[in-house]
Amino acid sequence: MRLTVDREECIACGACYEDCPEVFKEDPDDGVSCIVEAYRVGDDPAVGQVPDGLADCVQTAADGCPVEVIQVEG
Repeated sequence: MRLTVDREECIACGACYEDCPEVFKEDPDDGVSCIVEAYRVGDDPAVGQVPDGLADCVQTAADGCPVEVIQVEG
């Protein structure tokens, strides 16, 4: 499953890393959401590839995002 976070539009509410801390965290540099290093594609904090076992967690985070900046594919 591939996912992206539109970090420019993220409002740093923390909902995604509360719902799915296995995949999302607060970036210490700018305070907005990013994908944890283990699931990043390359070194991009906004693009990730996660195993199917985390699909429900990721979808819950995407559905709970108040500004809908998490996109899930696959």
